[in-house]
Amino acid sequence: MTIKEAQLAVDQWIKEYGVRYFSELTNMACLTEEVGELARVIARKYGDQSFKAGEEPNLGEEMADVLWVLLCLANQTGVDLTEEFRLSIEKKTRRDALRHIENPKLKA
Repeated sequence: MTIKEAQLAVDQWIKEYGVRYFSELTNMACLTEEVGELARVIARKYGDQSFKAGEEPNLGEEMADVLWVLLCLANQTGVDLTEEFRLSIEKKTRRDALRHIENPKLKA
């Protein structure tokens, strides 16, 4: 599935099952909440915390939840994430073409 197809799939789901998009502000709060849930799983799986009884290491599910809300925000604000991501890669390539390669901290 491409990013564009993902944006369309979310839009179709909202129209069929979701009644309407939440407001942009509500979705921003939802995005923050989902990022927090992702951070909790990462802290338990890779950090010093442990899972509580009954908790599942649902890393992929939490990442997908973050992506879902981000796609909602893109749709309702008219952002073409395919194009913006392409531009972001170009920007990072120009800006960081040598930065990481020349970083002694990253060399094994």
